[in-house]
Amino acid sequence: MLLNASLLIAGLIALFYGGNWLVRGASNLALSFGVSVLVIALTLVAIGTSMPELLVSLQAALIGKSDFALGNVIGSNIANIGLILGATGLISPLSVKAVLVRREIPIMILFSIGVAALTLDGDIDRLDGSILLLGFVAFNVMLYRLAQRERNERDRLLTDLDEAPENGQHRGREFTWLLLGILALALGSRMMVEGAVNLARMVGVSELVIAITLVAFGTSLPELAASISAAYHRETDLAIGNVVGSNIANLLLILGVTAFVQPIKVNRAEVQLEFVVMLAFAVLLIPFLRHHRLGRRQSALFLGAYVAFIIYSLATGGVDSLPG
Repeated sequence: MLLNASLLIAGLIALFYGGNWLVRGASNLALSFGVSVLVIALTLVAIGTSMPELLVSLQAALIGKSDFALGNVIGSNIANIGLILGATGLISPLSVKAVLVRREIPIMILFSIGVAALTLDGDIDRLDGSILLLGFVAFNVMLYRLAQRERNERDRLLTDLDEAPENGQHRGREFTWLLLGILALALGSRMMVEGAVNLARMVGVSELVIAITLVAFGTSLPELAASISAAYHRETDLAIGNVVGSNIANLLLILGVTAFVQPIKVNRAEVQLEFVVMLAFAVLLIPFLRHHRLGRRQSALFLGAYVAFIIYSLATGGVDSLPG
């Protein structure tokens, strides 16, 4: 018990520092490359903070716990919106760029529906995994072209003003801060997941419920720490872009790689509610952000709905005979 509690505390400390390092590196890299922080958040930051989901899902699939892998991704996407945006928006209301509401959020919703459709035949096989990975590549190619356009426009503007573009001499240093932040977040979330799961196993909570609740919460901690730190430093594009980008990475990269390595068996009856909740949280972002702002009232609704979902899952998930 004491060891598990110590892991939780150490994990929180690592998450605190990791979030600050990541925000520093990401925002300065965006400035160096002449692109928006939103693009960095949707790509480098989103992929980096999604690494815990990838490691957990791969490990689960390789030992035959495919429902654990799928539950982790679904639960993480629910946590990213309900918990992370809810908590972050309560701390500091988030201003949202119109392009995110018009483009990235609808793309996230379409990918969510697509993944749900792929599970209708009872599994996500290697062909499905390949399709998801191709979708992830296509999405990032789109963002790369957007970044090129932003940089060209920035350079043209600076030329008109007779100012020299940023030469990028500090990019290595800022990229180091970004990597240190991601590593600290991964380490912190790992320690917290291990402590929480061990405590849950001691009281006999079922593996699927652990995946959807505790593990999903734990692997979403990097996004939570990064978004709260970003909101504190007024980098709201980083806060919300990280969530949307991570959800897309979870659906396409994490499930794609996991299914390609080991096809995922899907028990539709067990995850049907979770798919509905995941889609509902994603769809609600559009009306909630229609004024390009996530205020405290909307954030409280998201957070309250997430807490209700977790309580319901734990109350109805049952227990099994997991080893201690």
